Amino acid sequence: MDNMKIKINLDLMMVKRKMPLKDLAEKVGITMANLSILKNGKAKGIRFGTLQAICRELDCQPGDILEYEVTENG
Repeated sequence: MDNMKIKINLDLMMVKRKMPLKDLAEKVGITMANLSILKNGKAKGIRFGTLQAICRELDCQPGDILEYEVTENG
């Protein structure tokens, strides 16, 4: 199972929607630090409520942000 992961494409959606980190954090109601952790792929999980708020603010679907990726590590 080490060769499977969820890739976070939040930074790509933020660029597409021209939404700065600070603005998205305020609209979603989470800290810039926590949003940055998510954006950089360092988060261990995300609450559905947070995902819903991000999708609402970026006018996108969860699949636009989360991507299942299989790597060739072994």
